[in-house]
Amino acid sequence: MLKLTKTVEYALISINYIEKNTKEKPASAKLISSHFSIPEDLLAKILQKLAKSGILKSVYGPHGGYKLNNSTKDINLIDFIELLEGPIGIVDCTIDNECSLLNYCNIKKPMRLINNNIRSLLEKTALSDITKGI
Repeated sequence: MLKLTKTVEYALISINYIEKNTKEKPASAKLISSHFSIPEDLLAKILQKLAKSGILKSVYGPHGGYKLNNSTKDINLIDFIELLEGPIGIVDCTIDNECSLLNYCNIKKPMRLINNNIRSLLEKTALSDITKGI
């Protein structure tokens, strides 16, 4: 089954919330975690990673939290996911060439084609497509 990790899912939920609710003041990890029942410690780490990468901006102080640093139109989904989880591949050989069956594999070509199609779709999808509900 192809599935986004909880890390990516929580990050997308947070980005969507931040985009729609931080015009006046930033959103804290505590606020987002309580609103969506997401473990606060995990969410704080995810948001820190997004801030370190430049997607979010950290606002310090008693009323601090996170705001978007750039438009979600400027960030594609493949870059966002790979920032959080590393390379996307539906089978190991689409990520690296360490598979012991690589020379004998009879599904390598179709799996790479499928993987490339998925990657292409994610490259064409901006975060704004997710936050605006396509």
